[in-house]
Parts: sequence; C-alpha cells; structure tokens
Amino acid sequence: MLAEVAQEINSLAGSYSVGSLQKFRKDNNSFSRLPSKQLFDLRTVFEDEGYGYHYGGRKELQFNIGIEGDYLRYGIAFSLECSQSLPSIDILVPKISLFNEYISEHAENYFDLRMWHYQDGKRSNDHMPCQISPELVREGTFIFLGCKQIATDVDYAEMMRTFDRLYPLYLFTEKTANLIKYTEFKFSFKSGCSFKRSETSANFKNKILNVKLKHNEMQYQLHKELALEFGADNVGTEIPVEGGSIDLVVKRGDKFWFYEIKTAQSAKSCIRQAMGQILEYSFWSKSYKPEKMVVVGPAQLNMHEKEYLDTLNTWFQIPLEYRVVNT
Repeated sequence: MLAEVAQEINSLAGSYSVGSLQKFRKDNNSFSRLPSKQLFDLRTVFEDEGYGYHYGGRKELQFNIGIEGDYLRYGIAFSLECSQSLPSIDILVPKISLFNEYISEHAENYFDLRMWHYQDGKRSNDHMPCQISPELVREGTFIFLGCKQIATDVDYAEMMRTFDRLYPLYLFTEKTANLIKYTEFKFSFKSGCSFKRSETSANFKNKILNVKLKHNEMQYQLHKELALEFGADNVGTEIPVEGGSIDLVVKRGDKFWFYEIKTAQSAKSCIRQAMGQILEYSFWSKSYKPEKMVVVGPAQLNMHEKEYLDTLNTWFQIPLEYRVVNT
C-alpha cells in the first residue's frame, strides 16, 4: 500500500513545488549530485512498519506518510527516535526552534490541518497547529502536522496541495538552519484555486465544535469573482513566496496583484493583521514586486478606515487597497 502511495506521489511531484525538494537538498547541502531523483525513495518507505518519509528526511523536518487504521496520514514530522542514521537529536533541536518561529507567524495558514505527537507509548489527541513545547523535545518523541484520508479512497491532488502548502515551512527550517548560503526564492505564478474545506469538526473538552473556516470560503469566492473579471488562467491561489504563500495572485501581463485575506470583523483589524505579511511577501525578495497589494476582508471600510488607508498610501507610497468579499 505505502509503496504504491509513494510511487503515485513521485509521479505527480513534478507538477508541484515540493517536487523540487531533492534539488533544494542538493544545493542547500552542497552535494555533488542529486541525493535521489524522487521525493519518496523506496529506501525510506517501510511497508511493514506502516510509515515512510522523503529520502534524506531522517535528519530533517520530514515529509511523512503513514497508515493509521483505515486512514492514510500525510504531512510533515519530526522523528526524534535515535538510530544509526540519527545517533543524536541535536541536529534537529535548532530546526524545531525554527519550526516554532515559523508557526508563530504563519499558524493561520494551516488551521485546517491537525497536529499530534507520540511520546512514552502514548499518542496525543489531535489539536490545532502550534509551537512545539520543550517537554516534547527529547529522544523517542514523534511530532506530526498534517491531515489524513480514507486509505482506500485517496485524493492525491489534495495530498499534493497540502505538501505544497507545507513546503515553505520545510524550506524555512532547513535553509535557515543550514546557513550555507542564501538562495533567492523563485516566484512562479500558477493559475487555479486550491479547494479546501469550509467547515470541519474539532474535539475540544469532549465537545464537538463546528469550526467555520471562513478564510477558505472567502478565498474560493474571491477566486470566482476575479476569474470572471480577469480570466481563470490569470488567477491563482496559494502562490509560494519566500516565507510563506500568497492567498491569491492576479496576473496582469508581466505584472502581478497580491491579495491577502483576513477574517476579522472590522476592516481596520484586517489591515493590521495583513500588513506585515503582505509587505514581506511583496518586498523581501528582489526577484518580484507586485504592482498592487490588496487586503481582503468581510467588512466594509468606514470613513475613518478609508482615511487611514489613504494616509498609508500617501505617507509610505505603497500601492495598497482594500476589497470586501461576502460569503
């Protein structure tokens, strides 16, 4: 089963950002040649044990697949179980710190995923993505972030989209931890909309809570509106950039418009929450600059908020706009 899953992932990987992982590992570690031609090498897929990870992942934040009862899990993980290939967890400790740094800033990008750990023979309950506590950073712990599907009915496109969403987190932990050299992130526009659930159930204090994933609904609606306005081939969601991914990008000839979605109940809060992200995504790299940046929220601008936005544009001369999306 897992060998077939790994082969299917490998066959699809070339169409996704995560497919460049082994090339990244070659460049980042100054290897003389590619460590593997595939994301999942059968040397690190263990059918009998029911799990597998990307080739080279033993000392990294690893892309991980596994069987859990009737389900196939997929995502990223830290395996702190020492072995011949990992005699000490020391190499992973600074990467866990970087994981925590990234999650502290970008946890909202993964709120539809789930996190859990296995320690001292016990599996924790699933919970929302969060920083890894110091108590978990010891030999023998397994920490996972991702999701799962029924093993007999796998949606591989959804799996690959999830891997792509997690890829910036992997790059941050590995590239920053290594510090061999800085590699400019290549901005690559791709049209389409990554469909995610707009509703899910979460178990919290033995109560089933319906959690509205408002962000996903707004992203889907915004994509639909802009695809009608500019053509579907010119609109894409979850476009990877240095440090994360842009919620939505519109391609206008050789120029781009960046859209960052927030779900706060006031336009002022949406602007506040989006500013750091959208400025970083827009200006951190020298290889791409947006012609326009748009904060997207559910609330209309009031008079004071419009004046505030005008002031930002006047004082800082940034092409910042606000757009309302109703779902």
